[in-house]
Amino acid sequence: MDGRRPTMSSLHGMVTAAHPLAAQAGARILAQGGNVFDAVGAVAAALNVVEPFMSSLAGMGSATMWVAAEKRVRVLDFVPRVPESFPIERFSQRSDLERGALAVAPPGNLAGWCELNRAYGRLSLGEIFAPAIALAEDGFPIAEFGVVEFNEQAPLLRERPELYEHWARNYLREGGTSVALGQILHQPELAATLRDIAVKGPGHLYQGPLGETITAHLKAQGGTLTMADLAKVSPNWREPLAIAYRDRQVHLPPPACEGFQFLLTLRILDGFDLSKLERNGIEHLDIVYRAIRLAAGIRIAHNNPGPEKLAEILSEPFVERLRAQVRDGKPIDGPTEQWMPQAPAGEDPGHTTSFSIADRDGNLICVTQSIGSPFGSGVVVPGTGLCLNNFLYWADVQPGSPNRSLPGSELPMCMSPTLSTKDGAPVLALGTPGSYGILQTQVQAMVQHVDFGLPLQDAIEAPRARLWDGRAIEVEDRLAPATIAALAGRGHAIVPFDTGWTMRVGGMQAVARDPATGRLTGACDPRRDGYVATP
Repeated sequence: MDGRRPTMSSLHGMVTAAHPLAAQAGARILAQGGNVFDAVGAVAAALNVVEPFMSSLAGMGSATMWVAAEKRVRVLDFVPRVPESFPIERFSQRSDLERGALAVAPPGNLAGWCELNRAYGRLSLGEIFAPAIALAEDGFPIAEFGVVEFNEQAPLLRERPELYEHWARNYLREGGTSVALGQILHQPELAATLRDIAVKGPGHLYQGPLGETITAHLKAQGGTLTMADLAKVSPNWREPLAIAYRDRQVHLPPPACEGFQFLLTLRILDGFDLSKLERNGIEHLDIVYRAIRLAAGIRIAHNNPGPEKLAEILSEPFVERLRAQVRDGKPIDGPTEQWMPQAPAGEDPGHTTSFSIADRDGNLICVTQSIGSPFGSGVVVPGTGLCLNNFLYWADVQPGSPNRSLPGSELPMCMSPTLSTKDGAPVLALGTPGSYGILQTQVQAMVQHVDFGLPLQDAIEAPRARLWDGRAIEVEDRLAPATIAALAGRGHAIVPFDTGWTMRVGGMQAVARDPATGRLTGACDPRRDGYVATP
């Protein structure tokens, strides 16, 4: 109606994911009697098939969830530590680890999916992985976003022959150099890998033949990951970090997760009555952008804070000092990525995916997971169909950095799967991909939804911006030119993208729940192949 997506609501379950076939896989599991914790594995495994450029069981991630039977919020962290075998002394800059075998960190995704199923699920791994196995074996038509990703990355990987040979064999037609819309992609080796895991369990990777195949290939490519590194992978149940924002509590994983930047930004904004301002006007955007930049600087200066430091950062006196900096109007100059400026505006290597699921029993979950850059390390392991992550690219290897990653240390990760509650009941699961932009764009959507009262789908579709080191900001060009000019006059080095819709500001998926009626409403991001499905 009027060119807008209809409101998608249900009482029996809701799946929002970055690809229609993955959302449908999760809905199928809910329809078969599975719950949220079963559907996670179905959606995630299907994403491994249909968006291999950002999803793989060989990636890592985290989940924030409402467990209805226990009436509490829980967090599962499946971001493994920096491997003990990581030769950090060989690196001095982040770009050293963008591609190749040395960039591969231990995979945590499979362990996380299986732990959710073990702890709270109802169905077998065979039932959960069945939709993904069928998609990999039968093939699927490549959609618009997939065409862009495959065809952008193919020439880049071609520059690395040791990677390209196996990558092209896995994803391109024989003799092909690109893909076309609707082209059928078959992945029989991935289907076989998923089938083996369904029978043998996650130990097939972490202690068994699949892990041995992966580590042997990495060693042949000059990598250092070992079976001992894989054996140490163990998802961790964590207590969520939470703050109050307006009428709700917002929960997400604690450090080493870097999502506390998102919460700090909300704490700053809680001191401003944004609802009285013009939506997408100069004052609204100036306040939000300034708060985001200040919070990013605190996150970088105090990366992976301990409990006492974290409590101080989120405390009212600390936050009020930051609010004063927002109010004073002086231009704010500072980093948004890592300790030192790493990437000029417009270059964001992060490729993540986020999905949210609700079931008829009252469970609600948001999962954010990734393989790092597009196609991760670029390493495809022959015979497995798996493309491996490059998460050591997110390790800080700069000599002299106070945040330098060490072998065996926690790996700080810029993911932020959120679960909001109101009066002790779950009301919203929301997450997005986007590397360090995750911690920025979720703020912008939350303000649109909570402060300005936009329906969830409209809040996700509202124009968003990506802040970069220094004063740089890129914004979708649907904002009024006069507004952009006025923001530049206030000291923001702001330039519009050449489009009104860009994946550089994320690909958000969310599910809202009305605690009074149980009505579930799903919303998905048109900036990627987002889709909502119901059982």
